[in-house]
Amino acid sequence: MNIALERPDQPDVIQLIADLDAYQKPLYPPESHYGIGLAALSAAHVLFAVARDEAGTAIGCGALVMNSGYGELKRMYVRPQNRGQGVAAKVLGLLEAEAAARGCAVFRLETGVHQPEALAFYARAGYARRERFGDYPDDPLSVFMQKKKAS
Repeated sequence: MNIALERPDQPDVIQLIADLDAYQKPLYPPESHYGIGLAALSAAHVLFAVARDEAGTAIGCGALVMNSGYGELKRMYVRPQNRGQGVAAKVLGLLEAEAAARGCAVFRLETGVHQPEALAFYARAGYARRERFGDYPDDPLSVFMQKKKAS
């Protein structure tokens, strides 16, 4: 497996993001979807990582938006057939390391209450629940988490 920062506007990566949307869409009403689009993922202040298998096929991705004072994880996804292989942990590790190298010491995220696997994954990775942040509305379907970079 190879994980690297890449552009999100590649056909196989666009398909990964579409697969993520297809997974999340039935879980939450439209007003509780907070994903960001392809144009936002391509912005200069966004780190976007792609995991590829030995054949070069995109199997996972994730983004970290560099905000003032913290980085926010967005669009973390691994194809179902590739889960349980450490892909998400490696994507997350690369994003956190790249952000830390750019001076980011606090990582935050929003995920949904109907994604227990994601909640457990982030907890294992050192994220703890916190209050709402940024421009997010008060949504009972959202869970907010944060991790501070180890010193």
